[in-house]
Amino acid sequence: MPWPPIGKPRSKNTVADNNPTHHRSHQGALRRPSLSLPLRRKGIPMAKEVMTRLDPNSRAAAKGLSDLTIRNLFIIPTIAFLIIFNIFPLLYSLGYSFTDFRASTNAPAKFIGLQNYRDLLSDPFIWKNFSITAKYVLISVTGQVIVGFSLAMLLNRAIPAKGLITTLLLLPMMLSMAVVGLFWKLLYDPNFGIINYFLGLGKFEWLADPDMALWAIAIVDIWMWSPFVMLLSLAGLSAVPKHLYEAAEIDRAGSFYTFFRITLPLVAPILMIAIIFRTMEAFKTFDLAYVLSSQPTTELIAIRLYKMAFQEWQTGMSSALAYIVLIMVVAITNIYVKYLNKVKAR
Repeated sequence: MPWPPIGKPRSKNTVADNNPTHHRSHQGALRRPSLSLPLRRKGIPMAKEVMTRLDPNSRAAAKGLSDLTIRNLFIIPTIAFLIIFNIFPLLYSLGYSFTDFRASTNAPAKFIGLQNYRDLLSDPFIWKNFSITAKYVLISVTGQVIVGFSLAMLLNRAIPAKGLITTLLLLPMMLSMAVVGLFWKLLYDPNFGIINYFLGLGKFEWLADPDMALWAIAIVDIWMWSPFVMLLSLAGLSAVPKHLYEAAEIDRAGSFYTFFRITLPLVAPILMIAIIFRTMEAFKTFDLAYVLSSQPTTELIAIRLYKMAFQEWQTGMSSALAYIVLIMVVAITNIYVKYLNKVKAR
């Protein structure tokens, strides 16, 4: 009998080698055909194949529902909700921003083009509101990052009752902003407020002073939302590999070097995400400032927008102002996102 070619082992059963039927059955016993093989040949991933097949023994299959029907039952209501309550009002107000319209009258809307935008961008009082808002955002977000990150550094170690302390620190951000505003209004009260009592300031009026009112509101915002920054920073700190600190300790690196070379660079992406969220929210602050103070120096752009829309009833003008605020927030967010991508790329 001739020897088999080099590289192919000689079979012990020559009858099986010469029998094509037996050869196919032998291969089938060793290698079971996969149901996903046709899909894989077409380039469809295995996960997609699993998602596109419905279990024939499930309740949905017994009721005659296909996987496509079940998927649509979840997606269509969500899309309808977003269109009705988000997209439609957004487009509707965009149309009003090009008109001279007051919701308090029965007069029809008059199309005036970009006149509302020209009037707003040339109004010095609007720019004063924007400058007050920018100052408030800078003070508030900076304070939240410093306080929140400091708390996260303190909690990123083994301390007694760590879970209880973290839970108590998260309570302020769970409260309503209107309730927080009323609560701190009592604390700032010059007659019986405890803040002046502890600081020994007598009857200093925090909210009535034009220079301190904005700072007082920013302090409340820092107290309320620093736990949010703390929570994200704590998640980032817990993800830093411990062996980096051990290597720095072996190399006798100081705490200052360890913080700026290890801790801060690795936590920076999550910290930037916290800054993005807090900047967007601080730029839209309304209820906290509205409840605490009525000083002209604390009239944020959101308060000006509210007065224009619901006190002066300038519906077309207020819609244009809302879109200007939206464009500014989106522009600032894009700047942050680009910087975040650079930080992640390092």
